[in-house]
Amino acid sequence: MKTNTARFNGKLKKWNVERGFGFVVAEHGEQEVFAHVSAFPRDGHQPVVGEPLSFEIEPDKDGRKRAVRVRRPGSAQPAPDARPRGQARASTSTRRPNGHTRSSGSSFGARIVGILLLAALGWWAYGQYRTSVAVRAAPVPSASQGLLGAETPQAPTRPAPEPLFRCDGRQHCSQMSSCQEAKFFLQNCPDTKMDGDGDGIPCEQQLCTGAFGYSR
Repeated sequence: MKTNTARFNGKLKKWNVERGFGFVVAEHGEQEVFAHVSAFPRDGHQPVVGEPLSFEIEPDKDGRKRAVRVRRPGSAQPAPDARPRGQARASTSTRRPNGHTRSSGSSFGARIVGILLLAALGWWAYGQYRTSVAVRAAPVPSASQGLLGAETPQAPTRPAPEPLFRCDGRQHCSQMSSCQEAKFFLQNCPDTKMDGDGDGIPCEQQLCTGAFGYSR
């Protein structure tokens, strides 16, 4: 049986754009409650300090309060889920054959990276094929040409495979889909804002969460 969770009206008091989290406060209250960017509507609008919001409060795995299911005034209310919260949360993960689960967002990012790798591999194989055809089609110099010092035709240079990512103006962790993509932007693109402590590892709270900056 599903229990109704109280919804509070309040506003966004603080927000860290680089790390993708902030704090909200309820009306007639002073306690700041943690809010992650994933709790906000996916409507293309970045959170703005001072904007009015409504939200529910749930404890995280460590028992600390956090804001969930954040909505802006006038936004469409999502359809209620009749399943218990435990089952609803489990549905956001896909079960792998070995019994472990992986979030749908991470799975989608992995599929995109896999498609890009396959495309790069196919382009490289096509370049290899064109090179081999050009070598077979090149004329073989005669013995007299060899004695006169005729140069052997060289095979054309293979085209370099296209990069997996490209600089397109994105700057923040909330706009990245994987740790690999965040590292590429930090190392190759200007004006990125994903390494607040300057240790060379971007998005340590969202994507590159391992001990040595590897994604989970």
